[in-house]
Amino acid sequence: MWTETTVDGMSWLLNPADQNLPLILADQGFDVWMGNTRGTRFSRRHKYLNPSQRAFWNWTWDELVSYDLPAMFDHIHGLTGQKIHYLGHSLGTLIGFASFSEKGLVDQVRSAAMLSPVAYLSHMTTVIGDIAAKTFLAEATSILGWPEFNPKSGLVGDFIKAICLKAGIDCYDLVSVITGKNCCLNASTIDLFLANEPQSTSTKNMIHLAQTVRDKELRKYNYGSSDRNIKHYGQAIPPAYNISAIPHELPLFFSYGGLDSLADVKDVEFLLDQFKYHDIDKMNVQFVKDYAHADFIMGVTAKDVVYNQVATFFKRQA
Repeated sequence: MWTETTVDGMSWLLNPADQNLPLILADQGFDVWMGNTRGTRFSRRHKYLNPSQRAFWNWTWDELVSYDLPAMFDHIHGLTGQKIHYLGHSLGTLIGFASFSEKGLVDQVRSAAMLSPVAYLSHMTTVIGDIAAKTFLAEATSILGWPEFNPKSGLVGDFIKAICLKAGIDCYDLVSVITGKNCCLNASTIDLFLANEPQSTSTKNMIHLAQTVRDKELRKYNYGSSDRNIKHYGQAIPPAYNISAIPHELPLFFSYGGLDSLADVKDVEFLLDQFKYHDIDKMNVQFVKDYAHADFIMGVTAKDVVYNQVATFFKRQA
């Protein structure tokens, strides 16, 4: 299981035990593993670097695709000897799509369930995200020497406050501001979420996500000049991730919401179009009209609306 850019695996567990997906799956006999994105509190250790060093933050989601997800798969597969049911939310879906498109992990995957799937962000309607991408917030903080992008403190926090002020929005409720108006969160869960999240990521990663919004394409990180891109990739334009290259026989489950400001309906529909040649009996698509982004991981109705369907889907691929 893998989720947001600035959220750790704990976000899956904020609801009571009978309402959160990891424990629901565990109770039904699945061996559940949760990944933590680099930079969040449980993923800040390194063999020889520490978070105070700029080199520690020299990565984007490209590295999650090339190194972190394969390392997690290799570890799990090495211990269990079994193929993996992958479950992603938001960024977790993005790195899953990118990894599977390059076919490096497909042999270890039994199926994949993608909640609030993110790959294209052209129609993102979250005000703070759209303004940040278009005004190069991440690039600005990088230039000013902040390799760690911490939304809750320092220069980054001040930038976010300034953006909220400019947009005339109340950023106290960061959940709604970033994800859209979630239908089904209770107040105590939101308070618990805001007490723990959002957490740090790399500024370079935020630049990469901003590039995805502005460029309307899914490509590797753009180093800003033809010469630098040629140095890294052997070509002037960063290579694209070809999602339609994901094997057509891989069982896939999609669930997306009608009120999601990050995984906008138009972007998800464009994403689904990349699977038009997928084996029809291997594709399962669920549309939840009143769900926004966070409802899929913290919604009080998510067990009945989404999670039971995910568990049933996984069992069918056993």
